[in-house]
Amino acid sequence: MTPLLVVAAGTEFLLVAGAAYFAAVLYHQVVLLQSPDSARYILESFLISTLGLLVSVGLRQYSRILTQPRHVFLWSGATGVLLVFSFFVSTIFVLKISGDYSRATVIVQAGFVLLTVLCTRAIWFSVLQPAIASGLIDARRVILIGDPGHCLQFSARAKDTGIRTIRSFDFPRIRTDSLAPAPPDAVQAPPDVRQLVSECRPLRADDVVILISESDVGSALALASALSDLPIDVHVVPVGSIDLMAVSRITQFGNMVTMRIFQSPLTPFNRAIKRGIDIVVASAGLVLTSPLFVIVPIAIKLDSRGPVFFRQTRHGYNNEPIRVLKFRSMTVMEDGDNFKPVTRHDPRVTRLGRLLRQTNVDELPQLFNVLAGNMSIVGPRPHATSQNELFNELISSFSRRHNVKPGITGWAQVNGYRGDVDTLEKMQRRVEHDLYYIDNWSLILDLKIIVMTFFSRKAYWNAY
Repeated sequence: MTPLLVVAAGTEFLLVAGAAYFAAVLYHQVVLLQSPDSARYILESFLISTLGLLVSVGLRQYSRILTQPRHVFLWSGATGVLLVFSFFVSTIFVLKISGDYSRATVIVQAGFVLLTVLCTRAIWFSVLQPAIASGLIDARRVILIGDPGHCLQFSARAKDTGIRTIRSFDFPRIRTDSLAPAPPDAVQAPPDVRQLVSECRPLRADDVVILISESDVGSALALASALSDLPIDVHVVPVGSIDLMAVSRITQFGNMVTMRIFQSPLTPFNRAIKRGIDIVVASAGLVLTSPLFVIVPIAIKLDSRGPVFFRQTRHGYNNEPIRVLKFRSMTVMEDGDNFKPVTRHDPRVTRLGRLLRQTNVDELPQLFNVLAGNMSIVGPRPHATSQNELFNELISSFSRRHNVKPGITGWAQVNGYRGDVDTLEKMQRRVEHDLYYIDNWSLILDLKIIVMTFFSRKAYWNAY
């Protein structure tokens, strides 16, 4: 795996240098109608690619291809490009070579380099991840120490991520007082442990994993201390918590270290970014659709008796009740416990209402909910409170849908899971898609959902 990562980083280095040079020359020829000296931007282009390599290596971006999903790996590349050009502009300013280096040239280079990095990393991710999953590439070679059954279970699970077990050993049965943690010169390891270390040394593994049961806890640290003689990483995993460890992260909590099982879906920074985009998109949406806010109310009044807008109580972020605004599309104004889901050919839906619902125009007033801050452009679709209370009793992770703000559109909706949920299985599929969105959120995913809302046929399935 390491040689492949070196090749990947080297490929990106060369392609970034080429992209930076090509962008500068192309800008001068197409925009400025000039032909710069062929050697003019070579030094600067290699400076950009060198800074990119240093950022990638320093932040260990390529090594994390083993554990990160695609969108996180690409996002790290994008943030790396931002750092690179921040360093680059600072460097040419300090070296006083920025006089004839225009801002437009830097911007064009940044755009070309960003596109190159994203394409390069997307290709490498598409090549490496399937190869690792199929066993063609060994991401890491590991030695396991513990009960044979536990070693077999751990090995099977680790194999899916390209971690290959090259040898397993039984846990050495030693007295804890004979190998107590102490300075190396003060304690001599017993013969069986020294023999274990000797047998591990020629295997040239990347890691040693000690699988400990409750009876092994006392001697685990001592054994790990003896294994520290090997130039490899040493891990300790309690055998009863392998599933727990698979979904947890070791984090710093004050002056302590904890295992974090779940975390808030969005960091404060991500929430701020998402909120900013919500405000921009909702404001633009209201401006672009402003004629509909004149035409639709008149049409509603002409079509049936009743108010123009329909307000319904639904659950929002953190299960807090919110009032969702819609254009009225029915002859009734059901809310709370009186709510009854709309079904196909429902007589309560007006003639105009059927058209509004099929085109999603009835949802447009929710742009005001977005500006008010109780909804987002993209997120799990909010349900009526009575629906939530019903399915919360039947689906264990149902309330996790409310760990982010509800959205006007969502991943479940654009995949066809909208409309009536007359079976438990339909709601389970909807919840699965909502939880996938929450666990894999990114700006790219949000943009993809927005595009699919307009152009995907599935987004209009079951719209009645």
